Amino acid sequence: MNFLSNKTLSIIVASHLLILCGCGGGSSSPITNTTPISNNDLTWVAGTFSPAQEFENLCEDQSGGSALAEKLWLRSWIDDTYLWYNEVDDKDPAPFSVLEYFDELKTTAITASGKPKDEFHFSMSTEEWEQLTQSGASVGYGLNIHLEQGNNTDRKVTITYTEPDSPAATANISRGTVIVKVDGVSVANANSQADIDTLNAGLFPSDAGKETIFTLEKLGTNERTEISLTAQTIVSTPVQNVKTLTTENGKVGYLQFNSHIATAEKGLVDAVTQLQSENITDLVVDLRYNGGGLLALASQLGYMIAGDNTENKVFETLTFNDKHQVTDPVTGRALEPAPFYKQTLGFNPDLLTEGQNLPSLNLNRVFVLTTANTCSASESLMNGLRGINVEVVQIGDTTCGKPYGFYPTPNCGTTYFAVQFKGENEQGFGEYADGFIPSEFPTLETEVQGCVVDDDFTHALGDNNEALLSAALTYSESDSRTCPPAPAARSARKASLNLYDPALLIQDNRSQTIFTNNRIINVNH
Repeated sequence: MNFLSNKTLSIIVASHLLILCGCGGGSSSPITNTTPISNNDLTWVAGTFSPAQEFENLCEDQSGGSALAEKLWLRSWIDDTYLWYNEVDDKDPAPFSVLEYFDELKTTAITASGKPKDEFHFSMSTEEWEQLTQSGASVGYGLNIHLEQGNNTDRKVTITYTEPDSPAATANISRGTVIVKVDGVSVANANSQADIDTLNAGLFPSDAGKETIFTLEKLGTNERTEISLTAQTIVSTPVQNVKTLTTENGKVGYLQFNSHIATAEKGLVDAVTQLQSENITDLVVDLRYNGGGLLALASQLGYMIAGDNTENKVFETLTFNDKHQVTDPVTGRALEPAPFYKQTLGFNPDLLTEGQNLPSLNLNRVFVLTTANTCSASESLMNGLRGINVEVVQIGDTTCGKPYGFYPTPNCGTTYFAVQFKGENEQGFGEYADGFIPSEFPTLETEVQGCVVDDDFTHALGDNNEALLSAALTYSESDSRTCPPAPAARSARKASLNLYDPALLIQDNRSQTIFTNNRIINVNH
């Protein structure tokens, strides 16, 4: 999968399968009996909102539809379901295109740390979304990257991992490799719009078959090589590198979990079954590039980690805006807390059917490896386990800060993602919009016992000597909660950019986006 941690998938079968971040599959409100109005009667009246269903599927490219109808649908849908609908300015849609207007329909408030309150507002082609929903597939080379972006002469793109059996893997491109040029354009120094467009087109291909020439440099060297990669449909492997590590205090399990997508259900079950058979006594879950996905998968993994500790406990309670305090505005179901699920849910029945008992490790403690790309459902996993007093030890960097979620909602060929609910754990805590922060001496609710460690691109993920995993293993072997020396001055630019989805600049989706749709931004424009 090509930078889509936050744009993951799944079909919402019932209210308990809600997802966070840029994931899930859903539809608009269940109200279906409203009679559509004639396109000739459409007009914008400030402060007056007709039901969104009156404008649904009145598409600009179809007879009887128009851009105004699409914009009025967006406006009414946001006013009905957006978590912060009362913080949205009711602007005249006339000066904007449909997608531009959607971008305007969100809060402009900021958090306590000064970042935008809503970094997760984005859209994508419904065709692309449905492809993700069915198989976790997207067009790319099988590269996952980390983008550091300062000014126009201060960019760096580093490869974090590759997908198995992808063009990148076949070319033996390793973690830590730096992309220096894309089709001859310098990543670091590009400052014209034409060059920026070339970088984005090469790094984020839209169509299979696109051939791109990359100039690569091995981390810490001056060795440069030129390689051509052809984009193809990549099916991601969300659970990788499952292994058992022997330490002085016993066996420690490790698994790399990249995305809460439907195909991850079987991968997680297989991983936990393997680690259970090897009698591990500690577990490290590598979430550093996991931008979120299905909330129900996070709940299942919580059970597989904690087992009996989850009995009769709430994983997460969802809260919608003040118009919808009793029922879910999308499913119409009564609002009820989501439990820790103990059985398979059959997200992809070709891989794993519904109703099978899940394996469990019955642990009282879990280590999580995090970066700024750790988002949404990954944070819900941490919060849910903390809510039932399972010890969560955080190693790495502050997470993205997304206690929110949404139902992806399609209209006229585009699927829209706008924050619709907030999640809280068993203890009623959900205020982590600025992320979870690893700390040796936590004092705030958002500070989690653990160690601040910079991502280490010099070692493979799952390598005992990789900095985050090494810190977790050292910590697990010590009764004194030993951390390595803290990194020198933290670089704001290093910790800020995740490549996911419009919300993240980016969303990633922070995406996560976290992203302006996984795009490199020319700061002069």
